[in-house]
Amino acid sequence: MLAEIRGINEECGVFGIWGADVAASHMAYYGLHALQHRGQQGTGMVVKNGDNLTTHRGLGLVTEVFNKDILNHLNGTAAIGHVRYSSAGRNTINDVQPFLFESENSSLALCHNGNLVNNLALRKQLEGKGSIFHTRSDSEVLAHLLKRGEKGDIVENLKASLLQLKGAFAFLILTENEMIAALDPNGVRPLSIGRLGKAFVVSSETCAFDAIGASFQQDINPGEVVIFNDQGMTVETFTDDVSRAICSLEFIYLARPDSDIEGVNVHSARKAMGAALAAEAPVEADVVTAVPDSGVSAAIGFAEATRIPYEMGMIKNRYIARTFIQPSQELREMGVKMKLSAVRSIVKDKRVVVIDDSIVRGTTTKRAIQRLYEAGAKEVHLRVSSPVLRYPCYYGIDIQSAEELIGHGKTVEEMRKIIGADSLAFLSEEGLINAVNLPFPDEKYRGLCMAYFNGDYPTELGDFS
Repeated sequence: MLAEIRGINEECGVFGIWGADVAASHMAYYGLHALQHRGQQGTGMVVKNGDNLTTHRGLGLVTEVFNKDILNHLNGTAAIGHVRYSSAGRNTINDVQPFLFESENSSLALCHNGNLVNNLALRKQLEGKGSIFHTRSDSEVLAHLLKRGEKGDIVENLKASLLQLKGAFAFLILTENEMIAALDPNGVRPLSIGRLGKAFVVSSETCAFDAIGASFQQDINPGEVVIFNDQGMTVETFTDDVSRAICSLEFIYLARPDSDIEGVNVHSARKAMGAALAAEAPVEADVVTAVPDSGVSAAIGFAEATRIPYEMGMIKNRYIARTFIQPSQELREMGVKMKLSAVRSIVKDKRVVVIDDSIVRGTTTKRAIQRLYEAGAKEVHLRVSSPVLRYPCYYGIDIQSAEELIGHGKTVEEMRKIIGADSLAFLSEEGLINAVNLPFPDEKYRGLCMAYFNGDYPTELGDFS
């Protein structure tokens, strides 16, 4: 059972809207579509129409799960939605969010981005008190804690419940009377508030605001609970014991380049990573290219800093899903073979610098290097715009053991030989921190979580200790 529950660590996206003048389901659809890169195996939404909450969920992409007739049926003025992938094991409809819980007097829907590191301990405690869980998702724990709350008010019960959770969580909750957003004390996953006319919008990334014509209003801070209802927006806190540790992989890989996180544009941060990499690990070459897509911004920054021409030396088949988040190594290998091709006329007889944003298991990178050599590249020098990934993530990304990582226990030279490049270099931790340049000079690592590179986790590890 332990392995099964740990298999539901997710990297997901959440979206919510309250007080829409037009059908909330249509706004949620476009918002979720903008967040599709955060999860491609399942999606769902719950819509409020008066005192009724209605749900629709399914396996697949947003465009596969929803159509015009379904959206028209999901009529209402408020909605929350979710996109997900299953990191391991089965991918079933039962684990697709938002979850909708109905009791005699009220209903509650919730969805979650992140991972609770004390999920197993809380489950055991709750089951001992009679709770019966219907999914393997750690998100369901919050619903059971809320149901057992003794404060008589959902917001106060929520605050008390959140204090029992450890790890990373960005929650969206919808009831008949309000929409509530909550962020963990470290703010590991981004969560922002926007406005669309009189409506309030909440999203994992600001790119979803642009998709529906909403304007950014503010980021939700660590330890905050934000309540949206017909009276407006109220910001409260459930703890003052906060310390920012925003996931550095959001800037490196996960977030869309047109999103802003804590006022920092993701594309600009990636360009700065590339420029820093050029200063730390210069190389003589004829052309700079990127492993698309998330390596492109850093490659542009590297090329501008070195004045080596940037060219589109590699092409990505955009109908292939991200290989990093595929649930098995066999599927990752097959996906990579279909995913990348080199442009022979660009790289033939050239000394090529190829920029990758990170190396996780090495599958994509090794194949990319092979493709460049097969296309006639004379030399291939790999530069990576992040430090070496050496430690697992327990906060919601599919890196659950150090043994999965090609960088675990290996030198850079050993990695170079496995990947097959003529040279290999990574951005330093200091270079990454300075390139992202979060506006929190007094926070550790300037407010970034760097645990994947140095093992310094911002929380206790609970079930994973």
